[in-house]
Amino acid sequence: MDPSDPDFQYLGVDRKALLKDAENASFDSKAVAWVEDEKEGFVVADVVETSGDSVTVKLKDGNTKSIKKDNLQQVNPPKFAMTEDMANLTFLNDAAVLENLRARYYHKLIYTYSGLFCVAVNPYKRFPIYTFEVAMKYKGKRRAEMPPHLFSVSDNAYHNMLADRENQSILITGESGAGKTENTKKVISYFAYVTANPAKKADEEAANKCSLEDQIIQANPILEAYGNAKTNRNNNSSRFGKFIRIHFGTTGKIAGADIEFYLLEKSRVTSQMKGERNFHIFYQLLSDYGKRYHDKLLVAADPGLYTFINQGELTIDGVDDAEEMKLTDEAIDIMGFSNEERMSLFKCTTSVVNMGEMKFKQRPREEQAEADGAAEAEKVAFLLGVNAKDLLQSFLKPKVKVGNEYVTKGQNLEQVNFAVNALAKSLYSRLFTWLVQRVNKTLDTKVKRQYFIG
Repeated sequence: MDPSDPDFQYLGVDRKALLKDAENASFDSKAVAWVEDEKEGFVVADVVETSGDSVTVKLKDGNTKSIKKDNLQQVNPPKFAMTEDMANLTFLNDAAVLENLRARYYHKLIYTYSGLFCVAVNPYKRFPIYTFEVAMKYKGKRRAEMPPHLFSVSDNAYHNMLADRENQSILITGESGAGKTENTKKVISYFAYVTANPAKKADEEAANKCSLEDQIIQANPILEAYGNAKTNRNNNSSRFGKFIRIHFGTTGKIAGADIEFYLLEKSRVTSQMKGERNFHIFYQLLSDYGKRYHDKLLVAADPGLYTFINQGELTIDGVDDAEEMKLTDEAIDIMGFSNEERMSLFKCTTSVVNMGEMKFKQRPREEQAEADGAAEAEKVAFLLGVNAKDLLQSFLKPKVKVGNEYVTKGQNLEQVNFAVNALAKSLYSRLFTWLVQRVNKTLDTKVKRQYFIG
């Protein structure tokens, strides 16, 4: 890639200039070593003296210390500074890997190869390296021809699929906040870029229709609204696991997609730790943009009024819930949801919020609870399309099957509150399952499928 290219500053370094500087620098691998440091992790120190298993080193601040030989790590020659593939390092150790990643990160280079892997370090800001123009630069290129990028990994998977006629899989893993969700979206965007038919896309836009590629990309805002939440480490943490298949036809064009999900964090529906939030959709629906639905959804615009969603934070720094709700609403349109499906989805969501406000009390000297007012139960019943009396009865005196018969079982206050929480979590889980199935229905085209990348 040409170093004069404006996109190059976020993608690579001028190796020729670096090698020229390396040639001018004097270096002796036996005279320096990496030493563990509490603040920096590892720092370079000068080797002063070696005596048996003990080595005396001089640190940058002028202090000397004696360290066991086994605790020192060797320093790579300057020519390996900010190398694109860490598998090429002469000395492959913890310090060398961390220093290489750190040096590249400070130069706004967030992607680095390590053999078959592509390591991404989250910059917590938007870099202009995911545009259509950048994607086209990686299309059809060998890995060694371009700087490290997720697009290169995606392109290799795509071309291996076509060349080997085999399904491919891209594994995106990391700790919370590492960037799994964002990188997954970038992979999907890349396949949409490289397989899109410009002429067909122009016709669809003229006819005011959404392309399949657009629908695959727009599935994300809906699933993020219902499946992501703020945690102490991440403002947009996916609280479920997912496996996305992008299906391709015989010519290599996208022929559909489907999503499988695992282990939705249902406990978050009714309780959140300090500094965290419930799922984004609750706060989006109660935002200013969501006011257009509030009369039908029987909610107020203040999330602080509702027990199930006010236990942690109510807002996220730098995130406008009204704007996010607008994007979710637009994505629902693009995915082809009917207005009835949209309102049913929202009603089930706000019924969960109202469930947390249902009040019960213990009857004196009895092992039986009773409703403390029916207003909130009537709201929940209306939103779910059930009878309010039957709903309360199911909490207070549920029917239990014993043998071949059903008997009525009395519930105390603790049991009733537990039942309300259980219903809220179960309802939200089934709602999310329906949502994923509905998204899959939209992405299921009748085009012949040959391979997939997962």
